[in-house]
Amino acid sequence: MFVCLCAGVTSHVVNDVVAAGASTSKEIAEACGAGGECGRCRRTLRAIIEAHSVAPGIDGCPTQFNGCPSRA
Repeated sequence: MFVCLCAGVTSHVVNDVVAAGASTSKEIAEACGAGGECGRCRRTLRAIIEAHSVAPGIDGCPTQFNGCPSRA
């Protein structure tokens, strides 16, 4: 799915950039261009950053979930 239409950046690219250490929308913009133009995608970028920052529980699922969604 495209996250940033201005730069043509997909969620896969943004996830890779965040996994490599980007922790702000500015760092993502510097790495791949997403969020560097009009800014409409910055909320989505912050959500992706937040999703990466949730610590996994014992079963590998984020601790905020009560059970793993993939096991439902």
